Parts: sequence; C-alpha cells; structure tokens
Amino acid sequence: MSAVRILVDADACPVKDEVYKVAWRRAVPVTIVANAFIRIPDHPLIAREVVSDGFDAADDWIAGQAGAKTVVVTADILLADRCLKAGATVLAPNGKPFTTSSIGAAVATRAIMADLRAGGDQVGGPPPFRKEDRSRFLSALDETLVRLARGA
Repeated sequence: MSAVRILVDADACPVKDEVYKVAWRRAVPVTIVANAFIRIPDHPLIAREVVSDGFDAADDWIAGQAGAKTVVVTADILLADRCLKAGATVLAPNGKPFTTSSIGAAVATRAIMADLRAGGDQVGGPPPFRKEDRSRFLSALDETLVRLARGA
C-alpha cells in the first residue's frame, strides 16, 4: 500500500464532490465508505465500499485500511483518533486537520459533551457548514496530497 489514497467516511459527508474534484486533478484513488448504497461518479479512480449496518462497521473498515499514505476524511473524532494512530493523515470536512497533538483535546471535549447531553443538558452541536469551510477543505486536501506524494 505505497500509493497515496483517500478514504471518505461518507455518511453525512458534505464534501464528497470536492474530494472527487481534487482526486481527479491529482490522480489519487478514492474509496467512499458507507453502510448503505451511495451514488458515486462512474470513474476509475472512485470506488465504493458498502459495509454492514453494524455499529461502527464503516469506522472499523476505514481504520483497518488507514496507513501512512492514506488521507481519511471524517468528522468522527473517535475514527480520526484511530486513523491517526495508524499513521494516516486525517481531515475534517471543514478542512481542519486532526493531528496527534490536537486529538486528545478533541476526544476529551467529545466525552464532556456526551456526558452533558446524557444528563439532559441542551448543548449546541457544531456550527453550520459554510462556504468558507468548503474552500478551506479543498485547499487542505490539495496541500495534503502534494505533501504525501512528495514523501514529506
């Protein structure tokens, strides 16, 4: 698995079209991973992996495939943590990278928010997805693929 590739946690991913655009320009294969059929472009670089609807089946598949030459696109903090531990580069759909130095705080914040919600507190979710997020993602994905292709 020496070639650079992109794995997308596709359920509710708002930037699939952006992933395709950058992947085509950089000639990088993409696998869209979901637990249900998702329409993808008919293109040799784009593949679909439909996993079972079991709990975390898509996450398990992605984490099992992640490695040093893999870019994982996900908003799932726990999946990001697993992929970082496997050596992958992880980008959120808003273009912000998950890093080994930032993931601990993200996991802790997620746990605190889950506890608050479980206790009945009304806590807000993430901010709405904006045009700026889409632009930041495009730039971040392109830069990441260039860096990985150079072997940096």
